[in-house]
Amino acid sequence: MSYFVTGGTGFIGQNLIKLLLKRRGKIYVLVRKGSMDKFHQLVGRLGNKAAKKIVPVSGDLTRPFLGITPAERKKLEGEIDHVFHLAAIYDLRADAAMQEAVNIKGTQNAVKLAEAVKAKRFHHVSSIAAAGLYPGTFTEDMFDEATGLENPYFRTKHDSEGIVRKKCRIPWRIYRPGIVVGDSKSGEIDKIDGPYYFFKLIQKMRRMMPAWMPTVGLEGGRINIVPVDFVVKAMDYLAHLPRQDGKCFHLTDPRPKRLGEVLNIFAEAGHAPQMSMRIDARLFNYIPGALKQGLLMLPPVRRIYRQVLNDLGMPADVLKFVNYPTKFDSRDTHRLLKGSGITVPQLEDYAWRLWDYCCLLYTSPSP
Repeated sequence: MSYFVTGGTGFIGQNLIKLLLKRRGKIYVLVRKGSMDKFHQLVGRLGNKAAKKIVPVSGDLTRPFLGITPAERKKLEGEIDHVFHLAAIYDLRADAAMQEAVNIKGTQNAVKLAEAVKAKRFHHVSSIAAAGLYPGTFTEDMFDEATGLENPYFRTKHDSEGIVRKKCRIPWRIYRPGIVVGDSKSGEIDKIDGPYYFFKLIQKMRRMMPAWMPTVGLEGGRINIVPVDFVVKAMDYLAHLPRQDGKCFHLTDPRPKRLGEVLNIFAEAGHAPQMSMRIDARLFNYIPGALKQGLLMLPPVRRIYRQVLNDLGMPADVLKFVNYPTKFDSRDTHRLLKGSGITVPQLEDYAWRLWDYCCLLYTSPSP
């Protein structure tokens, strides 16, 4: 049994490869020329066994057949049991053209490569973003019902999943992780995004006020956070289960917490004041959109708004998650995981590890 992985040098990909190493067969990893050093660092960290089993394949996500030459495709033909397509842009700040080239065109190219080498199965790592801003419960068999796809990230994640559903001619499986954070055992992470954007705010609160002082915060929608170790364990397990082709799996927390709860959990991890009084952010929905837009057009308001976001290192689109309207039904996935020992750990049990690792590794936020 052999594997072909795109995005193998990325955060989720590296963690998935660690698990695939425990299985039989080679692991072919698509590597851009500019990422070859990163690939060798990965292999070096994984040890001698990895050096024997992991094979780099030079290519480019945006080129036909992932930029893999006909000669290379011929060598891979009939050798690949599973293609894991993880390569994508996971960044709300990326421009639309880049997201279309990588997320949509890259998925098209990955599907064509899988078909060309006669792979037995195609695994597509999508995202809960594929649901857009759907108002209500989004189930694992829902797709076309997605709404609120104006943001390029949401739209390209939705459209790339659609390519697999409608155009892939080999058996496929789709995985929609929630907001992926660091490892629940070590806290390891490779970049600052998602809930990490609020770490600076919590730091500022800690510097300005003693930990015992109650403060005012926001309450909002439910934020579905999952650690990377749960995501890759579930993906590895589900990918090898029989009779699951043509299905989508929500790799999400069945008991997600509201925004205010999440902020308080991280505030406790960072020894910052608790936000004991929380204002429901949905109240701002009653302010007419024209009025909010008009206020943001005023130069003083616009300057303050931009300054606050820049100071926190936070893209404006993150604020859409304050009133995030979508819940994700993951009952079928968790039914399949039952008995495997793979469960979603509670955020309050490992939040301190995320905080400590982030503070140790990055100068911002710092302790």
